[in-house]
Amino acid sequence: MTQRTLAGILAVPLLIGLWVTAALVPLPYVTYEPGLTVNVLGDNDDGKPIIAVTGAKSYADDGQLRMTTVYVSQPRPEGKNNLFELMRDWASDEDAVYPYDAVYRQDETVAQNKQEGAAQMTSSQDAATAVALEELGYDVTEPVVADVTAGAPAEGRLRAGDVVLSVDGAATATTQDVVDAVTSASAGEPVTFVVRRDGQRRTVQVTPRTVDGKPQVGISVGAQVKKDLPVDVAINLSDGIGGPSAGLMFSLGIYDTLTPGSLTGGKTVAGTGTMDATGAVGPIGGIQQKIVGARDAGAQLFLVPPDNCQDALGAPNGDMRLVRADTMHDARVAIQAWVKDPDATLPSCEGVAS
Repeated sequence: MTQRTLAGILAVPLLIGLWVTAALVPLPYVTYEPGLTVNVLGDNDDGKPIIAVTGAKSYADDGQLRMTTVYVSQPRPEGKNNLFELMRDWASDEDAVYPYDAVYRQDETVAQNKQEGAAQMTSSQDAATAVALEELGYDVTEPVVADVTAGAPAEGRLRAGDVVLSVDGAATATTQDVVDAVTSASAGEPVTFVVRRDGQRRTVQVTPRTVDGKPQVGISVGAQVKKDLPVDVAINLSDGIGGPSAGLMFSLGIYDTLTPGSLTGGKTVAGTGTMDATGAVGPIGGIQQKIVGARDAGAQLFLVPPDNCQDALGAPNGDMRLVRADTMHDARVAIQAWVKDPDATLPSCEGVAS
C-alpha cells in the first residue's frame, strides 16, 4: 500500500466527519423565504370574511388585495440552520440569509416571538382601521403629545400621552392643527394648552422660545386612535400570521369594503408596509421575498414602502409593476389611477435614496 493510498484512506473518515458536522451543527444565521399571500377581501379558513364590518354598509369586491408574508426560520432552539441550508438560500435570488442578531434577540424564544407578533398584528389592525375611516371622512384620531424635549419650555408642564384638545382657544383635531397653532403664536407670550390627561381636562400654559425663527415649545406630536369608533371592524386572520407589516393592505381592504365598486377594478394588487395612525407607510423586512410571493400569486401591482425601495428594485418581480406607497392615501390614488390606465405614471422606487 502506497503512502498516497494510505493518506486517502485516512482522509475519508475525516471528510465524512466534516460533512456530518456541517449538516448537523446550527449556525448563527436566519433564512428568509417567500411566504403565503392572503386576499384580505376574501374569507379565512373557517369561511368567515377576513374583514367584517358592523355599523356601516359593506360591499363585495371581485378583485383581490393580497397581504404578503415571509417564512422566517425560527429562533433557537427550534431554529437550526445548517451550512447546506444556508448555502442553498444564499445562492437563491428569491431567498435571503441574515445574521441571527439582526432578526432575533439572543434570549428570544418561539413563544415570545409569537406573542410579540400577535401584539404587533393587533396594533397594526387598529391603526389600519383608523386610517381607512379617516380616508372615508370619519374623525377617529386625535393629536397627542408623543415626547417632550428635555430642557424645553414644555418640560414639566406637558407630558407624553397628553391629548391636545385646543391651543389658545383654537380646537386641535389634527397634529398639524397643533403645529400651526404653536408656530403662529407670539414668541415670549404664554400659549394656553387644554389637554386631556388621565381622563381629566387640564389647562396648561407654556411660553415658547424662538428656534430657527419660529416659536417652539419642545414637543413632538403624534396621532392616536380614539377609543370609540363609529364603525366596528374585525379582522379574522389566522393566529399563525403575526407582525405589523400588513397594516397598509388591511387599511386598503377596509376602505374597499366600505365603498361600492371594486378598488382594484377586479384585478389583483399586493403589497406590504406598516401603518401608523397618520396614514404613513413604514418599512418591513423581507421585501424581496414578499415580492416573489406576490408575483407567484398572480398580482399585477405591488405596493412598496418608500424605505424598502432600494431592495425592492433588486427583486425578481417579473411583469408585476412596483409602485411606491408613501401613505395609504397615496396607495389608494395610485391603484385607482392604474385601474383607469395600466400605463399611467405612478409613484416609483426609481431614484429613491437608500
